[in-house]
Amino acid sequence: MSVLPPSRPRTFRRLSSKDATAAQLNARSPTVVVPPQHLMAPSDAHEVAAAMELARHELEAYSDPLSTPSTPPKSNTTDKYAFAFDIDGVLIRGGRPIPEAIEAMKVLNGQNVYGVKIPYIFVTNGGGKTEQERCIQLSKQMEIEVSPGQFICGHTPMREMAAKYGTVLVVGGEGEKCRQVAEGYGFKDVVTPGDIIKDNPDTTPFRKLTKEEYDSSRARDFSKTEIEAIFVFADSRDWAGDQQIILDLLLSKRGVLGTRSETFDDGPPVFFSHNDVVWSASHDLTRLGMGALRLSLEAMYKAVTGKELNTTAYGKPQIGTFQFATRLLQQWRKDTHGIDAPPETVYFVGDTPESDIRGTNDFNKTSENTWYSILVRTGVYEQGTKPKFEPKFTADHVLEAVLHGVEREQRKELRQTLEATQTALDEIAIEDEPTAGEKKAQKST
Repeated sequence: MSVLPPSRPRTFRRLSSKDATAAQLNARSPTVVVPPQHLMAPSDAHEVAAAMELARHELEAYSDPLSTPSTPPKSNTTDKYAFAFDIDGVLIRGGRPIPEAIEAMKVLNGQNVYGVKIPYIFVTNGGGKTEQERCIQLSKQMEIEVSPGQFICGHTPMREMAAKYGTVLVVGGEGEKCRQVAEGYGFKDVVTPGDIIKDNPDTTPFRKLTKEEYDSSRARDFSKTEIEAIFVFADSRDWAGDQQIILDLLLSKRGVLGTRSETFDDGPPVFFSHNDVVWSASHDLTRLGMGALRLSLEAMYKAVTGKELNTTAYGKPQIGTFQFATRLLQQWRKDTHGIDAPPETVYFVGDTPESDIRGTNDFNKTSENTWYSILVRTGVYEQGTKPKFEPKFTADHVLEAVLHGVEREQRKELRQTLEATQTALDEIAIEDEPTAGEKKAQKST
């Protein structure tokens, strides 16, 4: 048990996952999304969801100045360790929760033999939706209280690029969602492939806009528009069309469509929200992901220009995602336990060796705390194969992964307790040891 430090008085909004909208969650008030059955009173998951939401707001400088401290409540949420989860293939598969994931969340939220709650966050390469939308979606799927502050998407770190670039092209996702994500991050002038095709339908000979796409796309003269950067926020829904547009920009002079650079070095930079070549969907076999699009684009660019294309990827296994997660967990621990350091151990549970396990292992080499990789067999990982990047532990499913981490921590705590007890007993024994003078007196008698 620990005592929370004095904190700002906060009013958390509680929105039903049935009715909540991303627009409501975009407000700067701390918000928790709640399954309808838990609206009347907080569930076991409320404490962690609310605390992570507050920590995220503080990281993003949304907080109000410190006010008069209130009486701190008690908490049985451990500060020693935390869990970070990939979503697809670990908690969800094909839009439905993996059965063991429901039980795993119950264990984390206190339904375990030790009566301890464990903090957790979600770190996913999945994109094309805001953290708020992912929050609503996962709350419905898992029937659990969650907050946007618990989510780190592949494109979350891209928000830091909004101040650097003016007009940008965003690619991927459904409809206008990626434009909405980018605008929510603060990008000032966001263009989509639909805008470009609307201006010149001959740009993509084999793709024609539907009436809905045409109506939602924005009219613009791209012969007078300089696109400064390209961001692939989510998986492309039309590889041929999107690659044609990206290639046109890469070969252009300073990002103006319809122009051609003599050196092919004048085009805008390209950023991908992650680099997963395959991912786990509802199909029995893995499906191609954004990393495959990246490889394809680089190959086409080289075939056309004879030059290598340098692109940048975020998400896992890139270190920036893990650094952001560490900052979030450190802020949470500072808020809830008064300790300005991240939890001593973070258990990362993923299904993709090339991103989840590789990223965790690489970050652990330089991080100030321990990042412990766990691979589950419910997603990309194929039974009977040896992963290129080996985890610290392999589990059949996420529930086994959680129980492994909890039991490991309990054994660690017991060992530390025994060592402390033995040290105390040794000190008592030394104090009771007779002095040389006492020993001499005893002999003389």
